[in-house]
Amino acid sequence: MLKKSYTKDKIEAGCDEAGRGCLAGPVFAAAVILPKRFKAPGLTDSKKISEKLRNELRVIIEETALDWAVGVVDNNEIDKINILNASFLAMHRAIDQLKTKPEILLIDGNRFNKYKDVEHQCIIGGDGKYLHIAAASILAKTHRDEYMKKIHDEHPEYGWLQNKGYATLTHRNAIHKYGACEYHRKSYAIFQPELPLKF
Repeated sequence: MLKKSYTKDKIEAGCDEAGRGCLAGPVFAAAVILPKRFKAPGLTDSKKISEKLRNELRVIIEETALDWAVGVVDNNEIDKINILNASFLAMHRAIDQLKTKPEILLIDGNRFNKYKDVEHQCIIGGDGKYLHIAAASILAKTHRDEYMKKIHDEHPEYGWLQNKGYATLTHRNAIHKYGACEYHRKSYAIFQPELPLKF
C-alpha cells in the first residue's frame, strides 16, 4: 500500500515526469497536492497499470486533488539543455502553476534542481511508494500520451499511437526509412551521423 505522506504536517506536492527515454516529443511533468483522505483504488506507478486504469485515475485525481498542474519542455528545448535538465525544468514549470505553495516537494528519482526556497526530497521509486508521486506519475503519463496521439496524426509513419515516441524497433525502422521529423530529439545518439542506427 502506498504511503499517504512523507511528513506529518507539511503541504506536500508529488512530482514526476514522463517521456525521458523517448526519441520524439516533449517531456511532461506533473505536480500534485492531494487531500489527506484521498482514495483512488489501483493508484500506483503509472508504468505498472493499464492505459484504461491510468485514464480513469486521471479523472479522479484532477477532480479531487487540492491542486495539480502539468509542465512541458519540447524536443527543441531538450536538445539545447539535455533531457535531465529538461525533466527538472518541466517539473519547475508544473510547480510554477500551482495555486497552493507546497512546503516540501517529493521528487521521483535521485536528482533534482532545487526549486526556489522550497524543501525537496528525492525518492528512488517514489511513484510506487507515495500517493502524491504516483498521482503525478499518472498525470504526466496520460497528458503526454494524449499529446503523442495528437501528433501521430501528423506523422503516422512512426507509429506514435502505439510507441508514444519510445525507441521501439518499429519507431527506429521508421526513422531509418523516413528520417527524422520536427518532433524528434536531434541531440540523441541515434540521430548522430557518426553513430549509425542499430537494429
